Amino acid sequence: MSLDRLEVKLPPFVPSDPELWFCMVDRSFEAYGITSESTKFGYVLGNLDPHYAAEVRDIIVNPPATDPYATIRAALIRRLGISQEARMKQLLEPEDLGDRKPTQFLCHLRGLAGTTMSDNLLRTIWSSRLPLNIQAIIATMRDKNLDETAGVADYIMEATQTQSMIATTATPTPQHDAIQQLTNKV
Repeated sequence: MSLDRLEVKLPPFVPSDPELWFCMVDRSFEAYGITSESTKFGYVLGNLDPHYAAEVRDIIVNPPATDPYATIRAALIRRLGISQEARMKQLLEPEDLGDRKPTQFLCHLRGLAGTTMSDNLLRTIWSSRLPLNIQAIIATMRDKNLDETAGVADYIMEATQTQSMIATTATPTPQHDAIQQLTNKV
């Protein structure tokens, strides 16, 4: 039995990030030992929603004689993906942490940066968008790698949020004081 005939379950297509989808697909093909360009091409076609298949209709209708998988892969990434220039613009636009952990935010920024940005520049962008109390602490961690620093930032954020919630809960409100005074009178 040929390995190319195995049933491979591919993840659902990710139109917002076709490059990520193809990375996952490539790992699946590697795991199953699938190397044939035409077999890979067939699996992609079998897992592509018709709406997105229309984006590469020209390749589906007239597949190239050589490298059909590489061709459809490059075309989907180019036609549906965000250009490197657009990702850089998005990376440089102000965006805050939101409800993400610092490590999640770093992952998001890395996705935008791709492989073209140094960790030092990425560290500067990432750390400048963290809360000031975290910035002050991680500024002393320039000798640590960025992932370690992000892990520490997660820990600091978790600890300071817990302390903030405790302080908020423990602080009596004016209404609480008034109720307590009325209770004491009764």
